[in-house]
Amino acid sequence: MAITDMPEFVRADGPDKVTGTGRYTADMTLTGQLVAKFKYGEVTHAKITKLDVSAARSIPGVFAVLTAADVPDVRFSYGISDRTLFATDTIRFEGEVIAAVAAISDAVAQQALDAIVLEVEELPPVLDLEAAVADGSPTVHPNLDSYDNTGEFPFSGNVATHSAISMGNAEAAMADAATVITSRYVADASHATPIEPRAVAAQWEGNKVTIYTSTQVPFDARALVCESLELPNSQVRIVAPHLGGGFGGKCGGHFEPHVAALARAAKRPVKLVFSRWEEFIAPDRRREGMIIDITTGVDADGKIVARTGELLLDNGAYMADSSFFPQAAAMHVAGPYVIPNVHIDARLVYTNRQPSGSVRAPTAPQGCWAVESHTDEIAAAINMDPLDFRRKNIVTTGSTGAVGQTYDEIGLDQCLELAAKSAGWGDDLPEGEALGISVGWWPSFAAPAGAYAKMHGDGSVQVITGASECGTGSVMTLRMLAADELGLDQTDIELIYQDTGAAPAGPGSSGSQTLFNHGRAVEKATRQIADQIKELAAQQLEASADDIVLGEGKASVAGTPSKAIAIVELAGASEEGEILGSASADAREWPEIKGSTCLGDQGFSSWLAPQFSCHVARVKVDKDTGVSRVLEVHAAHDSGTIINPIAAHGQVEGGILMGIGQALTEGTQYDDAGRQRNAGLLEYKLQTIADAPKITTEFVEIFTDNAGPRGAKGLAEAPNVATCGAVNNAISAATGVRIFQLPMTAERVWEAMSTSTNTPESQEA
Repeated sequence: MAITDMPEFVRADGPDKVTGTGRYTADMTLTGQLVAKFKYGEVTHAKITKLDVSAARSIPGVFAVLTAADVPDVRFSYGISDRTLFATDTIRFEGEVIAAVAAISDAVAQQALDAIVLEVEELPPVLDLEAAVADGSPTVHPNLDSYDNTGEFPFSGNVATHSAISMGNAEAAMADAATVITSRYVADASHATPIEPRAVAAQWEGNKVTIYTSTQVPFDARALVCESLELPNSQVRIVAPHLGGGFGGKCGGHFEPHVAALARAAKRPVKLVFSRWEEFIAPDRRREGMIIDITTGVDADGKIVARTGELLLDNGAYMADSSFFPQAAAMHVAGPYVIPNVHIDARLVYTNRQPSGSVRAPTAPQGCWAVESHTDEIAAAINMDPLDFRRKNIVTTGSTGAVGQTYDEIGLDQCLELAAKSAGWGDDLPEGEALGISVGWWPSFAAPAGAYAKMHGDGSVQVITGASECGTGSVMTLRMLAADELGLDQTDIELIYQDTGAAPAGPGSSGSQTLFNHGRAVEKATRQIADQIKELAAQQLEASADDIVLGEGKASVAGTPSKAIAIVELAGASEEGEILGSASADAREWPEIKGSTCLGDQGFSSWLAPQFSCHVARVKVDKDTGVSRVLEVHAAHDSGTIINPIAAHGQVEGGILMGIGQALTEGTQYDDAGRQRNAGLLEYKLQTIADAPKITTEFVEIFTDNAGPRGAKGLAEAPNVATCGAVNNAISAATGVRIFQLPMTAERVWEAMSTSTNTPESQEA
C-alpha cells in the first residue's frame, strides 16, 4: 500500500484530550505528595551577601529547604558550563532560583519562602546588547574563562560565542555594485508561551527516582538530572504524561533536578506546578532579542552580488542550547538566495536577562523578518516588483547558495509561484489593504533515534519509541508508518513513548525531528517484523517470501490475492509467541560546501534536506490607530514527501498564527532595572482563534534523498519562519512606511506613519 493510499489519520491520543480524561503532569497526585515552591532572585544582577533558610526549615509542615549548599557543586549547560542549579554567590537574572521548598501545602510552602532571609548588593545590570560588547562593559560572567568549554566556543568578555560565514570578496563586490542598501532591524525577545505551565513531580524508590515532567525531550531532561545530581542513568527515569504544548520552550532539562533533590531530602514525593508569572520569568528557553545590520549590493540587472551583516543576539544570563544560534542567524540573514560574495558576523551576547533557548525555529523568524523586509527595500530602490526580484535571486535546483552549498532538487521557485497565485498577486485591493511576500528556509536535523516493535499473538503491535508528542501529531504519524509496513489498520498499533525507562534514546520533540528521525527507526523496526511475517506466510502458502505482500490484515501472494492468510493467524503461529523488531535511524551525511568558510561552526555550515517556504500575507492597516489586521495568509511549502496531510496542514496553520503573534503583538517589555513588565497573559498579547485569518496551504512534494522516511523533510518549525516578513512587507505596502522593530505593534506602526523621518538609521536599538 502506498503512503498516499493510507486510511485517514487517526490520533491515538485524541479521545483522552478532547474528553478531558487525559492526565497532564499537573493532574498527577502521588501518595504523600508535597508541594514545591521556589525562591527567586527577583533582581537582575546582584551579589548575595546573606542567605539564611533556618527559619524556613523550622516551620511545621516544611519537609525540606534546599540551596546551593545542599546539592553537588556542579556547573552545567550546553557547551559552556556556566550554570549551577541554585545561585551561589551571584544573581544574574530575575528568575534565578535561590532556594527550593517542599511543604505539606501551598500556604505552608509560601510561608517558608517568606521566612527565607535574602540580602543582596545590587550590581550594574548588563542589558543593552551594543553596550555589552563595548570595551569597559561590566561582565555577566567575570570568570568565564575558568568554565568548562566542551564545544570550544570562541568567547571573550560578554560574547558567549561568535560565528561568521564568508564566501568570495564581499567588500570588493560591494564597491562595484550598482545599488547598495543598508538596513538595521531590531527584534524584541518573546516567549514560547505554551498554554500548559510546566510541572514536575518526583518520587524516589530506594536509590532510583521517577520524575514525571512536562518536557519535550525526556532524555535531555534525564541527562541534566544525572549530571547535576551526579547520578547514573540507571537511577533516573523520566516520564512525560500528556504535554500541553511546548513550542521549544520545554526543550532541554529545566527544574527536574530541583524537584528530585527536594523529594530525596523530604523522603516524600514532591510536585512543582508553575504559576503563569513563573512560566514567564524562570525557564531558560525564550526567543532571543536581536539587532541585525544588513548591507546588500545588487548589479544593474537586479542580481544580488554581495551581502554583509553584523548580528548581535541576546543570550541572556546563561547558555541554554543557544550555542548554535549565531551561525543559524547568519544563515537566515544570508537567506535562500544566490549570493556570490558574503560576510556575515554574528555574536551571542551575555546579558542579565532571562536565558534564551530553542523556541520554534530559533533565530529564524527574526532573521527572516529582517532580511525579507530588507529585500523589499532593495526592490523598491531599483523599481522592481518584490515578486520579480525574488524570482531573479532565489536558489533553485542546481543553484549554489550563499554558503557554497549546491542544492539538489528543491521547490522554492514553485512555492513562490503557488503562494503568489493563490494570493492574487498584482490584483487591485481595497483602500488600506496590501499584500506582502516573504520566503524562508529551515534545515532538517539528523540525530540518533531508536525504536522497538513487538507483534503479539493476537496480531496487535506495540511500537516503543523515544519520541515525544507535544500536540503536533508527529508521534501519532508513526502509527501510520508502522501500519503501512505491516499491512494493518492504525488501530492495531499501540504506541509507547515519552518514557526513558521503556524506550531507546531519541531527540524527542525538538528541531522538527520527530518524524524525520523516529519515523526512520519505526519504519525499519516494523519492517523487520514484516519480513518475519512474510517468511511465515511463504511457508504456509508455499510461495517465495519475496512474493508475499501485506495489506488489509492479510499476507497474500502477489498476483494471486485469493491465496492469502490472515496476519493474526501467522502471529499466533510464531514459536516465540511474539515477533520482535528493533532498529536505529540511519546516519545522514550533511551536504558539503565549497568556496566558503565558517568561524565557530556549530553544524550549520550546510543544511541537510533544507525546507523552503513562501508566505504571502494580506493585511489591512487602520491609518488612524496603526492597528494592523492580517486578513489572509497564503503559504506554499517544500517539505519533501507529505506523509500525514492533515497534521501537515495543521502545522502550517499553527505556525502561521504563532508568526502573526510574533509579528504584531508578542514582545517582552522591561522596566528600567531589566525586570519583565508583561509577565502574564493579560499583558503579553497572544493571538487567539478570533485573530486567525484565512489560511491557504499548498505543498510542493519532492521526494528528497538523504532525508526522512519516504523522502520527507522536517516540517514543524518552517511555518513559523516567513510570516513576520510577509506581514511587515504588507504593512509597508499599505502605509508607505517601514517598521524596523519587532513586534510591529499598533503604537510602532502609528508612530512610523506620524513621523517625517522613517529610515533604518533613525530607529533606536
